[in-house]
Amino acid sequence: MLKNKKIKAHKAVKRTPPTVKPAASSVSRKITKQSFSRAKSAEDPVSHGTKQKRINIGVIFGGRSGEHEVSLVSARSIIQNIDAEKYNIFQIGITGDGEWLTGPDALEAFKNKKTKSLTSVFMSLDSPSQKLKLHDGGGKLICELDIVFPVLHGPFGEDGTIQGLLEMANVAYVGCSVLGSAIGMDKIVAKKLLDKAGIPTPKYIWFTRDYFDKNKKAVIKSVGRDLGYPCFTKPACLGSSVGISKVKHENNLEKAVNEAAKYDRKIIIEKGINGRELECAVLGNYNPKASVVGEVIVGGEFYDYFDKYVNGKSKTKIPAEIPRNASEEFQMMALKTYRALDCCGMARVDGFLCRDTGKLYINEINTIPGFTSISMFPKLWEYSGMPYKKLIEELIRLGLETHKEKNKNKIAFDLKSDWYKK
Repeated sequence: MLKNKKIKAHKAVKRTPPTVKPAASSVSRKITKQSFSRAKSAEDPVSHGTKQKRINIGVIFGGRSGEHEVSLVSARSIIQNIDAEKYNIFQIGITGDGEWLTGPDALEAFKNKKTKSLTSVFMSLDSPSQKLKLHDGGGKLICELDIVFPVLHGPFGEDGTIQGLLEMANVAYVGCSVLGSAIGMDKIVAKKLLDKAGIPTPKYIWFTRDYFDKNKKAVIKSVGRDLGYPCFTKPACLGSSVGISKVKHENNLEKAVNEAAKYDRKIIIEKGINGRELECAVLGNYNPKASVVGEVIVGGEFYDYFDKYVNGKSKTKIPAEIPRNASEEFQMMALKTYRALDCCGMARVDGFLCRDTGKLYINEINTIPGFTSISMFPKLWEYSGMPYKKLIEELIRLGLETHKEKNKNKIAFDLKSDWYKK
């Protein structure tokens, strides 16, 4: 944190990138949509004459963060593309007040803000069963979930909190672990680790709300001296560009900091890069793969919340029309970022190609990237040869794989539980 009014910006670490072979791309494929399917009994056999039981999957959406509405849109796309012949889909919504609700059409109820007809639920953390038991308010068992797909962007969902809950229940889930999620959510911690790993990021300073209130002049002086204008003020732990401001002049800095401070106690200010905005999707556990690189062409000052979800002025170009060596290097940087931040399952890595110098920077990572119709993560994988439905299936497989590996470690520990007596 900033101390003693002497504030220095963190500088990007220089490095020579190793040579890697990027993931191959293929022609874009059309994604086949499927309508919503109400959850069916786990005793129903899978079609095609097999006797295998369906897998109960809980899709959790909404949440208490400022990205609640975005979560609903992402969840709709995911639910529409889960194979209803293979999975029983249970829709679970979390209100802005933290109440958990379920029902066959819970997503529609959340969208229309008519949740009174839904059933209030709570979870039973029964670790030995490796299933998450969902009960109604009266204690009646609704279902036992085999795996959970959290679609909760931002705090209380993308930050390791719900992942920790699922770990305690010993149930499989899609996406990054507790540690990877927590690191990815906190832009400050992530940047410190990227610096250590030799991955270039834009220069930055950070501080807390109370520090700014007491040391405004020192912060403003530091920004002018170490970062310059334009710069970007951001809440440290939020996504979807909520609370972010582009500051062109010192006179506007305090207002921008106060805006960011509405959403988080920690604020980060980054040096503005005259760059093209690049994104790369990463998928996998122990041998992650990088998609083709895409470019976001913003419609306004920068890729803010309204540009993403409201006015529709932003455009995407897949693949990005950049030199091949730059594309391959950014893929390599995305994979290195993924590993450095202890990610598994999935993530979207965002960065810049500086127009002035041709240098590449990593900006941030999103461990539960958007899954809306305009979201880059599924679109990048679609172009790379993995259609939406197949992508969802692969994410579920990766979640089950990670869970299996974790339980191997737990069994090994139990077998040696008398180690302290030796």
